[in-house]
Amino acid sequence: MNTATPARRRGKAAPAVSAGPFIQCRNLTRTYKMGDTEVKALRGVTLDIREGDYVAVMGASGSGKSTFMNLLGALDRPTSGELVIGGERLSGLSADALAAFRSRMVGFVFQQFNLLPRTSALDNAALPLVYAGVPAVERKRRAEARLQQVGLGDRMDHQPSQLSGGQQQRVAIARALVNDPRILLADEPTGALDTRTSAEIMAIFDRLNADGITIILVTHEPDVAEHARRKLTFRDGVIVEDRT
Repeated sequence: MNTATPARRRGKAAPAVSAGPFIQCRNLTRTYKMGDTEVKALRGVTLDIREGDYVAVMGASGSGKSTFMNLLGALDRPTSGELVIGGERLSGLSADALAAFRSRMVGFVFQQFNLLPRTSALDNAALPLVYAGVPAVERKRRAEARLQQVGLGDRMDHQPSQLSGGQQQRVAIARALVNDPRILLADEPTGALDTRTSAEIMAIFDRLNADGITIILVTHEPDVAEHARRKLTFRDGVIVEDRT
């Protein structure tokens, strides 16, 4: 896949990255039980990620990269170890507190767009605000602003079936951004797209990172990973490469 050249290669300055760790992982493990068998998805992961960084996570199927992303997104809990994000220790949070943390801190973008099929782009983008109890007028204003940001200002009333794959992914990105998260987690965000559309989507991620959002994306595409400033490679539940 040939994607757009990252901003840093076009002579543009990289966004400012904070000096101290924003995400702190200390000896994270995650073990799943499948009948009588224990599957060790993570085997002691320790690393720091600074706010404003742009990280690609790579590895074969079953390497632990998706488990790692689920922990960062507070969708799962580690079996042992410590995870601190934005000064908040996630291991001590209740289920409700974890949900509140996700709502205010993290936006998610997936390979499959996961849009409501009979709902407009505007209402799809505003959906997290409905769950957050934001009033309708404010929901509309914020969803419109995010759709404008991803280049869909003229498609707000269209349903997913009336949008191309790339446009549906833009709606999904707008939905991920509508709560003003500090972290954007993307799991194979270009996996269902053609080369040209993938380049357009990656250009959006580049701009969002330039605006200061911390981006962590899982990808198996080396060209997509080149957009990031840091690449983590997982194998058998551990990080075998950490390259900038």
